[in-house]
Amino acid sequence: MKMSDINNLTFDNIGTWPIPFKVAFTLLICGAILGLAYWKDISPSQLELEGVQKEETALKQTFESKQKKAANLNALKQQLGDIKETFGDLLKRLPNKTEVAALLVDISQQGLGAGLEFELFKPGAERPAEFYVELPIQIKVIGDYHAFGTFISGMSDLPRIVTNHDIKIVPVEDGNLSLETIAKTYRYMDEEEELAEAEKAQAAKAKGAKKKTGAKKK
Repeated sequence: MKMSDINNLTFDNIGTWPIPFKVAFTLLICGAILGLAYWKDISPSQLELEGVQKEETALKQTFESKQKKAANLNALKQQLGDIKETFGDLLKRLPNKTEVAALLVDISQQGLGAGLEFELFKPGAERPAEFYVELPIQIKVIGDYHAFGTFISGMSDLPRIVTNHDIKIVPVEDGNLSLETIAKTYRYMDEEEELAEAEKAQAAKAKGAKKKTGAKKK
């Protein structure tokens, strides 16, 4: 086919075009139609699908995050329950003010039962804490290691809480040993004592705030 023949091709005589040109033109028209359909229908749908997929991913991440928090919350609730139970058991082991005297007798009986000789058994001044009162007891006894072990073990087995601090063991005459310790026991703080301690804490807090204000003015 000559170049002049190609130049003579027009849409008016499209029916007389050679078959190759007709096929090429048809493919071109189909491609244009498909392209237009893509941009009008398929492309927006694709973008919408991508948006939905992103939203799905975000929701999944949010769900997983909340699921982890829920699992942690359940664990924390369990821990809190365990703490409350332990705390309740400890509170039950604290005597009230009227039971302290009997507890002191129990401690001394543990020493005598172990065969120890008391040289000092001196309750000290009570020390208020947040919700309890600490009572230190200076103890000095004479005996041997076996008797000391029985005494310390007996105190730890008492139904009330007794702890030992600053234990010192030194040899004395007659081949015996001397044990010195600060035994500490604890009791409930009654309502009046709790109120008094709260007022003291509030007064100390107010005094500290007043000092800070005065320092700033200077």
